[in-house]
Parts: sequence; structure tokens; C-alpha cells
Amino acid sequence: MKLGQAVLFSGLAFLLSWARAEEAAEKTVSWREKYTLGPGDIMDVGLYGHPELDRSHLFVQPDGTISYLQAQNIRAGGLTVDELREQMQAKLAESYKNPRVMISPVELRSKKYFILGKVVDNGVFSMDRPMTILEAVARSRGIETGLFESNTVELADLERSFLARGGKRVEVDFQKLFFEGDMSQNVQLEPGDYLYFPSAISNEIYVLGQVVSPGVLGFSNKLTVLGAIARREGFTTAAYREKVLVVRGSLKKPQLFVVDTNEVLKGRGADFLLQPKDIVYVSSRPWKYAEDLFDSAVGAFIESAVTVWTGANVGPFITNPLLPKAQIR
Repeated sequence: MKLGQAVLFSGLAFLLSWARAEEAAEKTVSWREKYTLGPGDIMDVGLYGHPELDRSHLFVQPDGTISYLQAQNIRAGGLTVDELREQMQAKLAESYKNPRVMISPVELRSKKYFILGKVVDNGVFSMDRPMTILEAVARSRGIETGLFESNTVELADLERSFLARGGKRVEVDFQKLFFEGDMSQNVQLEPGDYLYFPSAISNEIYVLGQVVSPGVLGFSNKLTVLGAIARREGFTTAAYREKVLVVRGSLKKPQLFVVDTNEVLKGRGADFLLQPKDIVYVSSRPWKYAEDLFDSAVGAFIESAVTVWTGANVGPFITNPLLPKAQIR
């Protein structure tokens, strides 16, 4: 699906709370050192010497618990298989003499990452082992390609691609990784990461922040900042209308433009002509330096991209910002 729809700011409280619970568990046990269980993991469980008590495909429930025989609602989330076995044996010892619980993982689904945008297979993937960016892209069958002037070209805009983790953008130079083979950029993924590869051929403008209908516009000639804001139904009542920030170019080395909309509306200044892929960001409070607002603008862009693609390909997403507001000096 092309990122050309209004941003879908609705409905992901469950996913956010689940991600936070996973993050809390990860603080105590590194999943790379030993895999910890979580909601959605599937196991076969049995009791040694009692084949009639074998149970197949037991799920870890959304609240992180699992039940087997008299061991009901045993906490599994955040535990390793061995730790869960000990918990079950301790509980079953109340009913069986020297119980020896056997646990065989069937599917490990609880740790997930998201790869969105211009890859062949985008969506949510289980992380049953450590994985890098390149491995994730390969698992998604690579970056999409197309024909341009009889040449095969990649359809992803690597300058605007990003990796988001725990509410922050991870510094990754995707051009160096894919074009120069710089393996220092081949970052190890963590559960809950979002990889996003926007389209390189789309002509879109992103109008974000304090506008009535934040989202994406198709580019048209002579489209200006105030014209783009008007097409997104204007400023909200909370908008700081005196200055608007425009972000142009790559996320690593952007050009930042400050548009004094007061001067434009009073006829003392010219409106600012936009280019494809510009980000127009309206703040909710006064600001002095463009650099102060850059993180908030990029955060809104990341949130809109992830929200639209996750909603279209995975399910509802969150309303909370992925990145914190920048501090204004």
C-alpha cells in the first residue's frame, strides 16, 4: 500500500502495553543470552512417566501465564524454559511425587519486529533468534524494485528510511549499508523494532503536528506551506502559527527552513514553495531555533509512517507519539 492516506491515529493501547511489558522483562534477562518466554509462545508439555498427561500446543496467554494440570496460571512471561519448568514442578509437587516436567517449545512468537514500506513482504515477523537489518530485509525477500527508463531501480528511499526503537530513532546510515557494504551499519534488531523503507518514487508532502487533519498530500506544482496546511483543514486551536518548520532531504543531513507565516499572511513575505517529500511541521508552542524542533518533526513523520503502514498491513497502532517532543530553548 502506498503511503498516501491520512494518518490513522487510533487504537493501539493493547500493543503499546504489551511492548512495555516486554521491555520490563528484557531489563532483567537479555533475550540474546537466553530466550525468555512471552505471550503467544507455544509449547508441548508433559510429565515424565505419564504419557497420558501430555498436552500439546499450550499457549502463553496475553497476561503472560500458562496452565498445565494443577499448575494453573503459572507466570511464564519473562522466564526461560528451564525457569518455567522449575515453577511447574514446584506446583505439581503438591499433587505428584517427584514430578519431572518436560517442555518442548513448538513456536516462539512473542518477540516480534516490524518491517514496513518498500520491501517485498512487509508486516510483523517473529524473532526467534538474533537478527540484523540485512537478515530482516532478506527474510522479507529484499527491497522492492521497478523499471525506470529501462533500468531496474530500487523503490525504497534510503535517505528517509529509519529504524525506530523504544520511542527513538536509531542512527543507521542505510545508504552506507546497502550501497557501500558498511557492516558497522548492520545493526542488531531488538524485539519491538520498526524498520521502515518509504517509497523513492512517490511525490508526497507530509503535513504534521498541530493541523486539523495531519497526514499526507499528493504533490502539485506551486504548492506552498500555507496551501498545504489549508488542504489539511488548517491549524488547530493549539497551533503555534507564527512559524512553521519545513524539513527537506535526508533524515541524517536535512535542510531546515523556517517559514514566518505571520509575515506571509500580512503580505510582507512570500509563501514557501514545497518540493516532493518535504515535511511541514506545526508546533504546539513557541520555538526559536529550527534544530530544536527537528526531533519533533521527524518523530511525527516516523509516527505517521509507522501508523499508516502498521494499520494497513498489521492492525491498529498507537496514538501516543513514538518520539518525545524536542526541548525548546
